[in-house]
Amino acid sequence: MSRYKAEPIDLSKILTYPLASRPSKVTADDFAKPLANDSSTKELINSLPDILAARELRDLAQLIRDAKQKGRAVIAGLGGHVIKTGLAPILIDLTQRGYLTAFAMNGSAMIHDFEIALVGATSEDVDATLGSGGFGMAEETGRTINEAVAAGAKDNIGMGEAIGRHLQRMSPEYAAQSLLQASYEAGVPVTVHVAIGTDIVHIHPSADGASIGQTTLRDFRLLCSLVKELDGGGVYLNLGSAVVLPEVFLKTVTVVRNLGYKLQDFSTANFDFIQQYRPLTNVVRRPVAGSGRGFSFVGHHEIMIPLLAAAIVNE
Repeated sequence: MSRYKAEPIDLSKILTYPLASRPSKVTADDFAKPLANDSSTKELINSLPDILAARELRDLAQLIRDAKQKGRAVIAGLGGHVIKTGLAPILIDLTQRGYLTAFAMNGSAMIHDFEIALVGATSEDVDATLGSGGFGMAEETGRTINEAVAAGAKDNIGMGEAIGRHLQRMSPEYAAQSLLQASYEAGVPVTVHVAIGTDIVHIHPSADGASIGQTTLRDFRLLCSLVKELDGGGVYLNLGSAVVLPEVFLKTVTVVRNLGYKLQDFSTANFDFIQQYRPLTNVVRRPVAGSGRGFSFVGHHEIMIPLLAAAIVNE
């Protein structure tokens, strides 16, 4: 006998309904489909379940195809990890196919791409070199990038264009793997956005603050011009930048709208290992609030970005 005064509630009069009458979010028709041994990439994409992120990935791919058809901008913002996980060839291919129209890089992405072009390798072991003070001290990286930036400031061009131009003139051995050089040769804009002190080239004696500031500011203003072309069906992708590019992108949106340009009905997406405040707020939510659509994908870049590319090109 329980000593409590309250009794368990009587469930005998609970109302139920037939399962078949209930609207359900998932049906068997939405399930993934097993692949045959000789399946194509298109069949792989079509085999994904029509549920949650897989459905949204296909939706995003369709929006990018629609943007190309409408002649609207599709801009990819790139963090350094996207380049150092070997994805430049995928991005170059999407550009050549007309699906990506411009890139915005943080300083890390620019440096990794430059080193790949120069020697076919990048991403040093920080733990192994920081103790001795050797971290970031590669001679060619610091000297050559800072030379390119100084020349860009002198010629009144942005940092991305200046480094792409410098690489083209150098004709390095691995130029075909460089997004900066390929974009420069194709006339595809690349902007680079840095905070002084965040990148290894800033600790070299050849770094010139005035040149860095001038060229990255010009790139910010250029990105504003590119962002206004998102109106009416464009897409902005934030690929692996947790802080700098989400902040830069939000400022371009307010500049464009403040100047009286219409910037509505476009889509944004964030791809990263984990979801963080600035990309979710400054890319996925705020810019498209009330008009447009924001996507958020979690996963390794070296898997998710090729998967997105496959979904785009395999309609």
